[in-house]
Amino acid sequence: MAGAAPALARDWLVGDVAQFGDTVPRLQPGDTIALADGEWRDAALVLVGNGTADRPITLTAQHPGRVVLTGTSSLKLAGRYLVVANLVFRDGHATGGDVIAFRTDAKHWADHSRLTGVVIDRFNNPDRRREDHWIAIYGSDNRVDHSHFEGKQNAGAMMVVVRQKGMPLDNRLRIDHNYFGPRPPLGSNGGETIRIGTSTESGSDSHTIVEDNLFEECDGEVEIVSVKSGGNSVRRNLFLRSQGSVVLRHGSGNRVEDNVFLGQGVAHTGGIRVINERQTIRNNYMEGLAGVDFTSAIAVMNGVPNSPVNRYMPVRLATIERNSLIQVAQVTIGAGADAERSQPPRETRMAGNLITGAGGQDPLRLEGDAAGVTFEGNVMDAASPSAPGLAQRAVKLVRAKNGLLYPVDPALAGVGAGRDLAPITRAQVGVDWYPKPASRTVAFGTGPVVRVASGGVLASTPPGGVLELAPGDYPVAVPLIVRHPLTVRATPAGGATLRQQAATLFQLEDGGSLALDGVVIDGTGAPKIAGNAVIRTSARSMLANYRILVTNARFEHMDGAPGFGVLATTPGTLAGDITIRDSRIAGVSGAVLALAAETGGKGWYGAEQVTIDGAQFERVATIADMLRAGTDESTFGPRFTLSGSTITGGGAIMLSGVQDTTISGNRFRHATGIRIAHSVGSPHTLIRHNIFTRTPSPAVRELTYRGPPREVIADNEKGL
Repeated sequence: MAGAAPALARDWLVGDVAQFGDTVPRLQPGDTIALADGEWRDAALVLVGNGTADRPITLTAQHPGRVVLTGTSSLKLAGRYLVVANLVFRDGHATGGDVIAFRTDAKHWADHSRLTGVVIDRFNNPDRRREDHWIAIYGSDNRVDHSHFEGKQNAGAMMVVVRQKGMPLDNRLRIDHNYFGPRPPLGSNGGETIRIGTSTESGSDSHTIVEDNLFEECDGEVEIVSVKSGGNSVRRNLFLRSQGSVVLRHGSGNRVEDNVFLGQGVAHTGGIRVINERQTIRNNYMEGLAGVDFTSAIAVMNGVPNSPVNRYMPVRLATIERNSLIQVAQVTIGAGADAERSQPPRETRMAGNLITGAGGQDPLRLEGDAAGVTFEGNVMDAASPSAPGLAQRAVKLVRAKNGLLYPVDPALAGVGAGRDLAPITRAQVGVDWYPKPASRTVAFGTGPVVRVASGGVLASTPPGGVLELAPGDYPVAVPLIVRHPLTVRATPAGGATLRQQAATLFQLEDGGSLALDGVVIDGTGAPKIAGNAVIRTSARSMLANYRILVTNARFEHMDGAPGFGVLATTPGTLAGDITIRDSRIAGVSGAVLALAAETGGKGWYGAEQVTIDGAQFERVATIADMLRAGTDESTFGPRFTLSGSTITGGGAIMLSGVQDTTISGNRFRHATGIRIAHSVGSPHTLIRHNIFTRTPSPAVRELTYRGPPREVIADNEKGL
């Protein structure tokens, strides 16, 4: 005999963590260890072993999807030729830094191993500021495929490729056919979906491939896929309504090819941001991307001369060719140009690209010197600054069988992305035994209507429910706890008055959102103590981004105690959207919107979007106090809009670090005024068509920030 025959593979079924731990040392190449169906709570599993290429060691569920790891469960693996399959992590969080780690310690990691058919669904640390990762990949020649990840709400990149000294740097990792589901805005840096490396080891090549994945509503921060190493490929992925971009942040020689980006007009949906040397951007299709500046469809950055490794290496030898940019808001050359980022792109080629602007507008922006960019054979449908190789002509498009738009004119067949692109489908990614969510957001007013008689008690409703108040008075002596979307509606508008008798009227807890429609809120009976609030966020961190919608409402008599406000926020909470429309707010001694609780200087802030339209403010100390501290450029917000409103007496507006401000069409009488401090990013500020009567002129204070502000303070009138 040439040699001994291999041992027969064995299947092991284990029922608890102790049995699992006893069995792992006995596993041989080809063996399968299956977790018994059911809930595995607080299961810290460690899989160590060495299989072979044709006989891996496999950890799986007894039946796919029927093993759910909850509580503080986690998984570590080390060795060679290991496979993990068909597990679900849900209803819990990892106590360490990772949910699944391809290592057990700094000296033992996994090579030639695979994670497939695994689901991680909203497995979040309850404190949104605590950082962790769902998948931490060490080693080389590993693969993560056909898995499902959705709902990460706390800090930390969802999936990281860890590259550090003492471990393999040439990772040769493949990430493919995964479903990356909704991730809401984090409100800080650290909300990436995938990060490949860090700046420290970015001078070497990782050779990671990210291909054939679906990214749906991945909105955590401006970098969806953050590439921080060289030699990687991002190809054949579909980015659907995802705010942010594929960012070649550090490292050179990367390729981004054959991807499809469908923004559907959603704000901040971006494409590809180019930094460093020898990057290739080819044959990508982008449609309906509304991002500008750093989240432009294509953003070619200015760099820092002699840049340190953690800043912005200048762009050189980039190739950007045969891409279709259809109905996009902006294409930017020299993005981020400022006193520090003063080095324009060099030896860069843009060729054969098809560009059409959203609404027929010219999307091309030259923010810096573009002399180092050669344009060849590009076609645009709008007039732009003349440049050789940038032809302006009418472009008629038709949708092909693959669902993408292409020119009708045969002469343009060689321009833009190829007709052989095949966007990945939902059925091709993730697992077929776990649903991919269309949306988990419960809209206001979609639940049952509970009618309340005058003087009745306000009680909780099912998610999306409506408390419909009959005309009359409603004394409220204890706070109403709101744990899901709730609408409080007066019928008719203005007929029902909530008389606040406690320090807080509505207490928002995790998952809670509130809509007030047509109600009157009277603070006369509130305690004579400082710090009362109509709405207050939880004292604990809230993972879910809450919403507040106020329409046709009145707030009054909130000046009987100091610091009485409408909304008081707390650290560790984020409003996704606050809207006040057609409402009257009078006699408020504090802030209508107190959004400055995050004072740690690390870039956290209290609200993503604030919109006030058609409101009347009388004798209000402060309308909005918004703070976004820190100098990191990884977030979209905060954003603030005030329009069509009247401010009489007081009404201070204090905005610090706000990224997008529009104050237009308002009338200020005897008001305190507007003070804005720029401290981060490239803020957009528009203060226009307002009337100021006995009110200080708007003041904008420029602190230390990256990027030029876009400010328009014009066409305002000074009343008598």
